[in-house]
Amino acid sequence: MLWFWFFPVVLWLVAPHGCVSTSARLYTEEDPLVILSSSNLKPAVTNSSSAWFLQFYSSWCGHCIQYSETWKALARDVQDWQQAVRVGVLDCAQEENFDVCKEFNIKFYPTFKYFRAHSPETERGTPYRGADREIQSVRQVMVNILQNHTQQDWPERCPPLRPYSSAELLPLLGQRSDQYTAIIVEEPDSYVGREVVLDLLQFSGVEVRRALSLDLPLLDALKITTFPSVYLLHPNGSHSHLHVQKQLRFFFSSVLRTLAGVQRRVRPSSSTAVGQGGALQDQQSAWRDFSSSEVYAADLESALHYLLRVELATHSTLQGEELQVFKDFVTLVSKLYPGGGSVVKLMETLSDWLLSLPLPRIPYQAVLDLVDNKMRISGVFLGAELRWVGCQGSRAGLRGYPCSLWTLFHVLTVQHDATPTALDNTGLEGGAAPVLQVMRRYVRTFFGCEECGRHFERAAAASLEGVQNREQQVLWLWNQHNTVNDRLAGSLSDDPLFPKAPWPSPSLCASCHDEKNGVHEWNQDNVLLFLRKHYGASNISPRYSLSPQRLPAPPSPQTGQPQEEHRGGGAEEKEKRRRARRRRRLRTTGLRGGRVVGAGSWASTAWT
Repeated sequence: MLWFWFFPVVLWLVAPHGCVSTSARLYTEEDPLVILSSSNLKPAVTNSSSAWFLQFYSSWCGHCIQYSETWKALARDVQDWQQAVRVGVLDCAQEENFDVCKEFNIKFYPTFKYFRAHSPETERGTPYRGADREIQSVRQVMVNILQNHTQQDWPERCPPLRPYSSAELLPLLGQRSDQYTAIIVEEPDSYVGREVVLDLLQFSGVEVRRALSLDLPLLDALKITTFPSVYLLHPNGSHSHLHVQKQLRFFFSSVLRTLAGVQRRVRPSSSTAVGQGGALQDQQSAWRDFSSSEVYAADLESALHYLLRVELATHSTLQGEELQVFKDFVTLVSKLYPGGGSVVKLMETLSDWLLSLPLPRIPYQAVLDLVDNKMRISGVFLGAELRWVGCQGSRAGLRGYPCSLWTLFHVLTVQHDATPTALDNTGLEGGAAPVLQVMRRYVRTFFGCEECGRHFERAAAASLEGVQNREQQVLWLWNQHNTVNDRLAGSLSDDPLFPKAPWPSPSLCASCHDEKNGVHEWNQDNVLLFLRKHYGASNISPRYSLSPQRLPAPPSPQTGQPQEEHRGGGAEEKEKRRRARRRRRLRTTGLRGGRVVGAGSWASTAWT
């Protein structure tokens, strides 16, 4: 299966004075590396607490352009190592960098140089001339660079990478501690142990040590027969083998990161540190137990509650593009929200009402009256409180609404994949990715985090046109969600109890993960199968969901009026008649004297 998002990112960005910024053409601030220049190269590498591995390139060099995606992937692969070794780039084609590239003896492109930690100001770097520049090989070079440090110039935050002996490790068995100790036993030529040590550098609550398969007393004591293997010492003094589905670096690191009490350390500063936290507090502070393998209707309902009663309320009047975006969103949810029930009936009622009033603008209060069911329509209900379950945060301001909005749109993409004709005759059926298009317009128009919206819009502008079918729509959103989590990992909005990590984890979907040439890869066929199951209607749990309120029974039909069960036609015809009656009833709500007037107990709302 060919997937669509492996398109090149937008290469050209317009500089302030109308010229083309060639440095931004290959690398941007959103890449997980450091973009250096003549003004900050020397301060960065001089007496640094970490080592550096740099690529000096030229933005006109064809090979540099081709290699840029590999270098970005390398930086992404080792981004949790940055307190020990950092990855950077410098563009020697920039006029401001001519002199510094000459000073650092850069003659060919690309040139790779590493700088040891605590380098003096006169240091100009050690060239790396290896012919193999693939990710796994360069990553191992970075490990070797770290190990070649002496005790005096060792990077300050880099843990020991040497192998421990049985004499050092066996006395730890049965000892209580304030953290886990993971012992990775591997062959002498393996890099897995050292790489996992560095992968866990940004996490507290676990220490990783490596040992070698040559240490027979250790193997006998721990009963280890296959390599690499992990033996885990628990804080309470117990110890056992750590089970992983595949004996690979990614699986080891992922499982250790999810141990109880293991948390990602928050970065001291980040441009993306705010903006993705939950905006409102759950009205019930008691923790709700949940399974990460299920989706909860309470999260979906809470997303709609916040969206309709809070986020939309910042727009006192809906008109023009805002009104059209809202109509399309309501139509989308009414057609694709799984399971039917009171939420679907509310969205259908709202959709019918919007279609029955072809007005250039409507007041938000009229929308709220319908959401709150002031007309007391039987079966229409949306709980008026936040009940995060799978989207709970460990404290106020974390996860919550953004998590639930992602979940809602994931569910809608999967529902569209499962019911491809659901959007027929709605005006949304024309494109290949109607759910994503509506999501893009909603985020751009209504989503409260402006910076988050700009990030999403850039991603959509770069690759959304490549979505050609429903399957790709499901996977595009999954990929984009992982990209956002990758960018925000370790920021102030990252919940230490639920650290942002590649999803689904190996514990949820082992078959979703592969490794090629030592680098983690997604098995996207299996990811698609997992997403269809995880976000499918049958996996949505009603637990914690609010129940609809009971309304007084409607008056009995007058004598002589035909009751619905006595009328001809099947279920589809009955549904059409029911929708027609509701439209007629909603059409009685109109504008009179500048006011929205509702039938029955619907409150009137002044507006201009």
